[in-house]
Amino acid sequence: MEPLKSNELNNNSESKNAKLNNGSNPLKPSAAFVGASWMTLLIGMTSYCIGLYNSAMAYNEKGYYFTILLFGLFSVISVQKSVRDRLEGIPVTDLYYSISWFSTIASIVLLIIGLWNADLLLSEKGFFGMSFVLGLFSALAVQKKYQRFEAI
Repeated sequence: MEPLKSNELNNNSESKNAKLNNGSNPLKPSAAFVGASWMTLLIGMTSYCIGLYNSAMAYNEKGYYFTILLFGLFSVISVQKSVRDRLEGIPVTDLYYSISWFSTIASIVLLIIGLWNADLLLSEKGFFGMSFVLGLFSALAVQKKYQRFEAI
């Protein structure tokens, strides 16, 4: 009798999941979210790069700011992936997790130090800061699209 009882429980939980999901996963991001995420990433990166191209900085300064953008984008994606993996029970070493957070904070601090000492107008500094933050945040949102989704 016990196997029959466990089968009934399995059937009930399967039908409950089917009713909740209705053939689609409620946790999966919508197409609008995915499109908005990609659009903001492109806007943030493009505006930052256009600002660099149009600025009156030396090439070594432009290279510094471009490298900070790439470093920041990589580091926030790394943080998001390691946080997500930990939540899903996938092992992530404490060292990698710490390095991901450190590199994210370091990229932001390096940008702030660079802009603080730059010979730019205050509006230009604000533009670079805002487009940098837009790029970092939207990289997290784009990464959310690739999260593994399972049925409830």
